[in-house]
Formats: sequence, C-alpha cells, structure tokens
Amino acid sequence: MSDLVRDRNYDLTGDHHNVVGLPAYANAGEKVGTVREALTEDGGKIRYLVVEVGNWFTSKQVVVPVGMARVEDDAVYFDSLTKDQVKGMNEYVYGQDYGYDAQVSDMKTLRGADYVAPVADTASSTPALYHDEQMFATPTRLQLLEERLLVNKDRYVAGSVQIGKKVETHTENVNVDLSHEEVVIHRTPVSDARPVEGNVVLGAATETIKVDLEAERANVSKQAFVTEDVEIGKRTETQQQTFSETVGKEVLDVTKTGAVQVTGETPVITDKDRK
Repeated sequence: MSDLVRDRNYDLTGDHHNVVGLPAYANAGEKVGTVREALTEDGGKIRYLVVEVGNWFTSKQVVVPVGMARVEDDAVYFDSLTKDQVKGMNEYVYGQDYGYDAQVSDMKTLRGADYVAPVADTASSTPALYHDEQMFATPTRLQLLEERLLVNKDRYVAGSVQIGKKVETHTENVNVDLSHEEVVIHRTPVSDARPVEGNVVLGAATETIKVDLEAERANVSKQAFVTEDVEIGKRTETQQQTFSETVGKEVLDVTKTGAVQVTGETPVITDKDRK
C-alpha cells in the first residue's frame, strides 16, 4: 500500500480508511502488535495485512488475509486469529515476494491442514485463491452517527457579599431617682411669753444661720458590650437545572426496488448496548 501511495499517488483520505499503524488485536481481544503494511493486487485491492506480532513473538511479521480483519476507528481486530496459528505462519520480510506457495501454506495454517486451494479460473484475472470471500473480502463499514449533548461546567463569580460593621443610633430614656435635701423649719409659738432680761434693742443682735443643702445629680456615660458573635464562611448548594438542545441522529435509509428482502435492517441489541 505504501508503494501505491508513493508511486501512483493513491489518495487514502475521504472514504478510504488507512489501517497502517493501527494496533492489532487477536482472539479474545488480546493485543498482539501493530498493522505495518497492506499487500494489494495490481489493481490496488487489498488482499493481506502485514501484522507485526511483537507482543507474541519477538520481531516477527505475518501476513493475514484481509477478510479476517474487523476494522474499527482505533484498531484492527482479528477475532479468530490465535497464537498457535501465528506461530505456524510464515515470517514476512518487507520487500520479499509473498508467492503462491507461501500463501497456500499460511491458508492451511489458518483453515486447517485439509485446506485445498481452489482451482484457478482461466477466465478470471483474479487469482483463484482470492475467490475465498470469507478470507479475502475487504471489510466494509457504514457508520451511523448521532449527536449527543455534552455538558461541561465552569465556575464563575455569580455575585459577592461584603460584610462589615456600621453604627446605628437611637435614643434611650433612663429613669433615675435623685435625692436632694430641703430645709425644714419648725416654728413653735410661745404661749406663756416671758421677758428678755437685760437691755435689749431689737435688731441689734441679728443672727444668721447658714444651712448647706445637698442633692444628687446623674452622671450619664456609655459603655460598649458584646451582644453577638458573627462567623463568616461559605457553603456549596447544588440545584438541578434542565438544558434543552436539538440533536440529530443518522438512521439507516434502505431503498428497495422490486420484490426484495433485506436482512439485518433491525440492529442487534446486545447487553452492552442496553447498559
């Protein structure tokens, strides 16, 4: 295949699927190595895949009929290929002629010792060996695609909260009992008046009595008290939201002409698909 691409400018893009370089898996899904090359007829039709089987046998390459391959996007699967078969197959060296005898020998290893090569058809340009459709039919695939919603989440600042302190004032009234002294004068009339002895002149001996009166007064002051402790933290709340989007899906469109029956229109649902 690499020679066709290099010398004849074959284009393996678009509808073609180049399997060279893909990992190779054998019986029971065991990885055996890598697809290194593809061998084609003169017309370019792929007949064999050259598989390097280093996971089983060091530095060995074998040629496997393309009909045994199941091609996926990420790998090539040879579901029926066993280690014993690979052990008995001819080792391929790049550039060598993979002749008819070597092909028949490997077919006996793959199909059993009683394998008989088909008789050549002189009317056909295709070698008789390649008429074995089970072994040499090129894998064909039609992939049906569908769109699925992929949801990624990112974090953004939805808002902010500033927490601080401010002073609010209001007027409070406090009732306080304050005491004060008052002068109390008791006057007692004398019923039996008696004379004052001596020479007395009214107003000459005026006496003044001073009495200090005390009273209480209120001294109002303010004192701060702790009335509440505030701790600041964050917590995450989760709520479910529904997002709707239109997606497309490819379905198989089978057009029938005439009285024909098509097998396999309904896909086979496996236990894996149900999960």
